[in-house]
Amino acid sequence: MPPVLADRLALYLVADPEQTERDLVEDVAAAIDGGVTCVQLRTKRLVDGEAWALAVRLRDVCRQRDALFLVNDRLDLALASQADGAHLGVTDLPLRVARSLVSPGFLLGYSPETDGEARAAMEAGADYLGVGPVYATASKPDAGAAIGTDGLTRRIAPVEIPAVGIGGITADNAGAVIRAGAAGVAVIGAILRSRDPGIAAACLAASVHAAKGARHV
Repeated sequence: MPPVLADRLALYLVADPEQTERDLVEDVAAAIDGGVTCVQLRTKRLVDGEAWALAVRLRDVCRQRDALFLVNDRLDLALASQADGAHLGVTDLPLRVARSLVSPGFLLGYSPETDGEARAAMEAGADYLGVGPVYATASKPDAGAAIGTDGLTRRIAPVEIPAVGIGGITADNAGAVIRAGAAGVAVIGAILRSRDPGIAAACLAASVHAAKGARHV
């Protein structure tokens, strides 16, 4: 039986080349080997040709290791690199428009900024939500105030699609995010700014799996 989307979102790495001084592709490969199940490329400063080349390299690494590969914000880049999907926000192409442009099976994630937007995103065709920041984060300066695990639970309660918690998540608090109802956790610095991305990913994966297991006892 193929894995359900909630399982494939369990440990979600936002791969931003500005968050590491090492080779991003090597970091991503090590992180997947350590337990990352989904990778999203987030690049704000690369020109289109460079962004596409990086996306293709990451796509290949993900396919070789059976991890999902998504592109943040840029539907065009996601399609050009043959990614598994794209992740959109409130200032990006509207979900209904994006859904009309892609083939069946192409994943669309969405980051709602309010509880109402979470429900609206599901109705507009989102496959999953990215919700946060759960905790304070330095990786995304414009992320806004932390909503906490209570805010996470409230925001995802009305929706019937998987949600990934993001923002300030570490191996120490990842379990609390899962217990709050999230299908997975999304991280940036906890892996990319660690000394060893593979070990960091393994620690996060262990916390996520333990919390998921306890939830089903």
